[in-house]
Order: sequence, then C-alpha cells, then structure tokens
Amino acid sequence: DCHPQVFLFDLEFGCSSAHTLPELTDGQSFHLALAREDCVYFIGGHSLTSDSRPPRLFRLRVELLQGSPLLSCETLDTGISISSAIITRTAPTHKYIILGGYQSDSQKRMECTTVIMDEKGIHFEHLEPPQWIPDIIHSRTWFGGSAGEGSILLGVPTEGRPSQQDMHYLYQVSFQTEAQGKKDEGTQGCSQESTDYEDSTPLEDSEELYFGREPHELEDSSDEERDTYNEEDEEDESQTGYWIKCCLGCQVDHNT
Repeated sequence: DCHPQVFLFDLEFGCSSAHTLPELTDGQSFHLALAREDCVYFIGGHSLTSDSRPPRLFRLRVELLQGSPLLSCETLDTGISISSAIITRTAPTHKYIILGGYQSDSQKRMECTTVIMDEKGIHFEHLEPPQWIPDIIHSRTWFGGSAGEGSILLGVPTEGRPSQQDMHYLYQVSFQTEAQGKKDEGTQGCSQESTDYEDSTPLEDSEELYFGREPHELEDSSDEERDTYNEEDEEDESQTGYWIKCCLGCQVDHNT
C-alpha cells in the first residue's frame, strides 16, 4: 500500500533515516537479500505491479559520508527468477546456496544455485540439486529455512491423504560446507594407507640403528653374548638400549 523505502539505522547515535529509490518503486516481495561490506543485493522476488517473478537483481550501495549517507541503486542483468526461496551459508567467505522457492504461482523451482560474492560483485553458478523424493516433487507448495551452515529444513504438506490432513513432512537437506570439504580431503589422503600389519609395505633401503651403546660394541659382541642375561646391565640403564629398523631419511631424535 506504500512505496518501498530503505531505512538506515545508526545504532551509535540512536537515529534512523528513510530513503526512496526510483529503481525500487515497482515494489517487490518474497525476494532474497544478501549483504557484503557496503553493498546489499536483492535477488528475484515477486513484482507487485505485474504479478510476476521477473529475473531481477538490484545492487544497493551505501556510502557513509560525513553529514549524510549516500545511497545508489543499480539494476544488474544477471538476476534469476525466484521468490520465497531459502538460502544457507556454506563458507565464511560469502558463499551461499539457494534452494526452493517458486518460478511461477504453480511451478516450484527445483534447481539449486551457488552464490558467491567477492570484490568484483556477485556471481551465480548452477549446482546439482539433491535427488528429490516423490513427496517433494509432486507437492504443490513447500517452505522452510536455514538450519545452520550448509543445512536447510524443508517442509511439504501431506497432500492426498485424508487421514493426515493439516500435517507436514519435514526434511533436512545438507550441503557440503567449505570446512567439511577440507576435512574430507584430509581423510581421503589418510584412508589410502592401511593400519593392518600384514598390509604394510616393507621398508626399502633400511638400516639398523642402535641407541644407548656404541655401534662397535654391538659388532664385537657375539649372538651368545647378546642373549645372555646381565643383571648389571639391567641396573645401569645408561648402558642398555634397543634397536629398530628405520629408513635412511629418518629424523628421529635418539635423546627423546
């Protein structure tokens, strides 16, 4: 019933100001809004004047100059046709995923879109959607919201079931986040090696290392002497030692 306005709130001084922009006079609702630094992007939405969902994209820039703020709005040609969509964040570096919503009054938007915002602007990339189950595919309506980073809670009504009227099914849709992707890469690299002794690859170019005694002491001693129990050696731990097999490039510190 009124022209759309942009309100700026100054939390430090406790005041606000209203601004009218000609690019937004048509009015739109059920759109998405994302912000990065001094820019706010309005994605899609339902036009109140034409009762349609045009592929619109606006960039609102706010410059906090001395005296009064300066607002400018620019119409971009890379928008998408969508309304009532759900958005979730997948990375701390302004990366999001758009899911759900409608392309028209009778058509749900079954696609997924990745949104990336950087210093150059905003970018949209197609993302392979989940394998939707029949209840979601055939439902006329759906709704939901973000359930945390990389997660969306999706609700659909129980249509065609007289015994379950006014009930909804809830589904959780999860996408891989940037942190999970890095974790999975590390796990995959470690999982290629087996921890079973029988599956271990024998060391090549190995040599015997001896700690605690001089090498010539071991060479001069016979096998019989090595197998003989010596109580004095047990009491004097400085003269006892052990040996292991290791590769030539081993960096082990024998003092630890």
